[in-house]
Amino acid sequence: EVQLQASGGGLVQAGGSLRLSCAASGFTFDDYAIGWFRQAPGKEREGVSCISSSDGSTYYADSVKGRFTISSDNAKNTVYLQMNSLKPEDTAVYYCALYYGIATMSLYEYDYWGQGTLVTVSS
Repeated sequence: EVQLQASGGGLVQAGGSLRLSCAASGFTFDDYAIGWFRQAPGKEREGVSCISSSDGSTYYADSVKGRFTISSDNAKNTVYLQMNSLKPEDTAVYYCALYYGIATMSLYEYDYWGQGTLVTVSS
């Protein structure tokens, strides 16, 4: 059974940084994608970034390009989301998710979801 554990959220001032971690376990295939998604109060869940295990290709939402960086440590089965220059509009619950396929920002493709970690950016 695939399990995802997201961590690293917290309260930070605007302009600050946080690094989220997503520890994955129980997956059985080599080719998979892990994505980060977020959901702000009263808004729909949206894609933030994703990475393919096969070739390391990455994608970012326009709103986070140049500020966020996704990376993976395959030895630790962990994907990170380094978030710099945080803005109040980045406040949301951040989720990581996995599916067996190439990276996509479409949340409907992802079959397995972590529990979410709250990021709050104060102005």
